[in-house]
Amino acid sequence: MIIKPRIRGFICTTAHPKGCAAHVDEQIAAVKARGTIANGPKRVLVIGASGGYGLASRIVNAFGAGAATLGVSFEKAPEADRTATAGWYNNRAFETRAHAAGLYAKTLDGDAFSDQMKTQVIERIKSDLGEIDLLVYSLASPVRQHPRTGVLYRSAIKPIGETYHVKTLNVDRGVVQEVDLEPATPDEIAATVAVMGGEDWEFWIDALQAAGVLAAGFKTMSYTYIGTDLTWPIYWHATLGKAKEDLDRAARAITKRLAVLKGEARVAVLKFVVSQASSAIPVVPLYGSLLYRVMKDAGVHETTIEQIDRLFRTQVYSGKPQRLDEEQRVRMDDVELTDAIQGDVKRRWPIVSTENLATLGDLDGFRADFLKIFGFGFDGVDYDEDLDPALAEL
Repeated sequence: MIIKPRIRGFICTTAHPKGCAAHVDEQIAAVKARGTIANGPKRVLVIGASGGYGLASRIVNAFGAGAATLGVSFEKAPEADRTATAGWYNNRAFETRAHAAGLYAKTLDGDAFSDQMKTQVIERIKSDLGEIDLLVYSLASPVRQHPRTGVLYRSAIKPIGETYHVKTLNVDRGVVQEVDLEPATPDEIAATVAVMGGEDWEFWIDALQAAGVLAAGFKTMSYTYIGTDLTWPIYWHATLGKAKEDLDRAARAITKRLAVLKGEARVAVLKFVVSQASSAIPVVPLYGSLLYRVMKDAGVHETTIEQIDRLFRTQVYSGKPQRLDEEQRVRMDDVELTDAIQGDVKRRWPIVSTENLATLGDLDGFRADFLKIFGFGFDGVDYDEDLDPALAEL
């Protein structure tokens, strides 16, 4: 089949196998160009390893620190007339390249929220790695079935307290418009915390620690985004923010549990990047488009892989004091939040419109990054080639 992007709402329903492999190659090259992370981990578990920050974390630690990596993700395999999800191709491409470099790499497919997957991972660690030095928890899912109660929770991206009237961007149509966002109910807030908060992160640490597979000095990371007052009503001060606050709670609780190992848990606050999730959150795409233009014009824009490489290279494994805030989070949004960058974004915000978006923002860059997630838009890939979606080799 000839594979082209099919956009439906905020998702792309197709993925290009060779394009996804090109995306993995691009990220590996970016890490290798920066040299070795001298004091990095050697055995790494990544929960949510198939895309975005999880995949970037796996690539950085494998090709930067030479680590053996075990990944967990939940992806759909290809069918005769249907492509796999991008993450399925990403996993295949990563493993092929890691093995070629002499690195251990194994990916387990299934529900990371389940106790069964935790048991499967522990068995794999015991048989293949013995113990792990680092766990990256980068799970992105809109639903979670609680492993203890069986309750199915669905997250809701909504403001809290009152209706929020705001300017936003329809990425597909390229239209700046105003919308009214209805507030979340108490049940929706609780469900969002259940899906996106820190409980499952704690469950993973509890299971791994009880099994005795955490090394001395073990570290664990989870990721968050805070943003600015332009996005707070739908992000930090909304249902998402409540979930992210629960990550902070979990990090403190996990650090106490890890004291016996002299380990630590940290939440890293990252800069804005385009992801499938960020594209679906009202307000955020417009903010991101303006931010992209401002940071690119200033020469300080970072891609996902550049951000994660800087995190592990300069903060987690640098041997130097980390850049922490009052909640003990590692701050990687330091450049995004400078007065110069935010001042320029806020100057553009009240005047941006459909007509001047191409000048004030970077919609083309936003769209290009979105398509890259699914393997589209890479030089050297023949997008008119007739391909078997279940390519044997990537």
